[in-house]
Amino acid sequence: MRCPFCGNVDTQVKDSRPAEDHVAIRRRRFCPACAGRFTTYERVQLRDLVVVKSNGKREDFDRDKLERSVRISMQKRPIEPERIDQMISGIVRRLESMGETDIPSKLIGEIVMERLAAIDTVAYVRFASVYKNFQATDDFEDFLAELAPPAPKSDA
Repeated sequence: MRCPFCGNVDTQVKDSRPAEDHVAIRRRRFCPACAGRFTTYERVQLRDLVVVKSNGKREDFDRDKLERSVRISMQKRPIEPERIDQMISGIVRRLESMGETDIPSKLIGEIVMERLAAIDTVAYVRFASVYKNFQATDDFEDFLAELAPPAPKSDA
């Protein structure tokens, strides 16, 4: 592992332990060249996933990109960071366990929206506004109307 401070390629592991989510290993490292200390995380990757965009373009799946978009949608929401990490790990495990290496971006977006809807409605709407490319307030109104339960019928 290359030292982020001086670039030395010979760093030493001083401590290893499971991360809070028990899906990664947290390693404390030391650089003998500059005496810098830093932390790395290792995650198990079952298979290399490729995201197939709606325009047909293909790119490697990036867990960090998924995490950024989810965290943006959950900004300033009362959700514990551990719960967000668990949700992201669950999404990645689900994608990896599908048995396919090529995953349509639309499927990833649908899975994320499904998980967000179960956790926080505001985060769900925020994510959907970007994912579904809302252009006007009418788009929000239509989407929110779909979320609202139907009004009870009165027998007057």
